[in-house]
Amino acid sequence: MSQPSAEPGFRPPQQARSRESLQKVLAAAEQVLAGGIEEFTVGAVAERAGLSVGAIYRRFAGKDQLLYAVKDQLLGELEAAVGEALSASAAELDEVVAAFTRALARTFAEHDRIFPELLDAQRADGRDRGLAALAAIQRVFVDAVGPCLAEVRREDREEAVRMAARTIIGACVHRAATCRFWSDGRSWSAWAAEAAAMALAYLRSPGEPRPPDRVG
Repeated sequence: MSQPSAEPGFRPPQQARSRESLQKVLAAAEQVLAGGIEEFTVGAVAERAGLSVGAIYRRFAGKDQLLYAVKDQLLGELEAAVGEALSASAAELDEVVAAFTRALARTFAEHDRIFPELLDAQRADGRDRGLAALAAIQRVFVDAVGPCLAEVRREDREEAVRMAARTIIGACVHRAATCRFWSDGRSWSAWAAEAAAMALAYLRSPGEPRPPDRVG
């Protein structure tokens, strides 16, 4: 499990025992956050973790920084899951796209109760961390599809691959943010299979030349 990135005021643990304590705090924070952002306080996290409020404040400057740490760890898990899945997949377009969507879906499914709260509560630094993670995931996908570009029929192959990646990622984030309130009646695994099929249909369709971009 990845250690949260350093942020002003955050004191990363140096010893194994401290790292274990940090993971205990972050697990408790995620459990509290699952109940809604209005329930998320340092006191509630301390109580769930079985620690004093002072112990939390010795590591985090406050609630916002604790939220950032939860999001950072989750995004780290997402990056690792996608990287591992694509490294293990066969160098065939079907396999790469399916592995990519399954890895995204699995991670979002494991944390689906807190994604809406994290998205609602994010500050500018949280958005920057999220965008960096999404860009990293897209790069890994584009690199993995590279050997399969001969299977992509669209005229601008590399641009089409980036478009497919952004569409899958965007759909996954949107689903995580809304599925509690606007269900599509599918499991995450079923969603992943259908999203992969749609992306493959797009990549393998001849497509029309793209019209020039217009401003104004």
